[in-house]
Amino acid sequence: MRILIPLVLAAAIVGGSFSAAASAKTPDCSGIENWPTSMAFVHMKNAGITDNNRLDFTKTKTIRLVSEKIGIDLYRQIHLVTYMQKDGRPLVSITISDASHEECSMGNVQVFVVSQQLGDKPQAPY
Repeated sequence: MRILIPLVLAAAIVGGSFSAAASAKTPDCSGIENWPTSMAFVHMKNAGITDNNRLDFTKTKTIRLVSEKIGIDLYRQIHLVTYMQKDGRPLVSITISDASHEECSMGNVQVFVVSQQLGDKPQAPY
């Protein structure tokens, strides 16, 4: 796990270049209605970090950063999920989950809440 977090953060910084390559043949679970985005909200809501009344769900963005094949039609994916709070502040998380071409919910979702960003913000690829 100590190695995974720096890799995830590095992928988040240069996420745009990974997304295009990963999207060719891997499942697309990046939509706001899909498993990683939904579960990120559920975990943050259960932890008391947010709730339905604090977020503007119309401004939610989910970007797949990495997708790696780990089995027959099984992929480990990392998503950057950004919710916009009604006060204008973003609520950012990184999710790790497994997916197949038939199902985005092939296992549990790990959710990491990004509580603070230091240094210059990179230009958004979207």
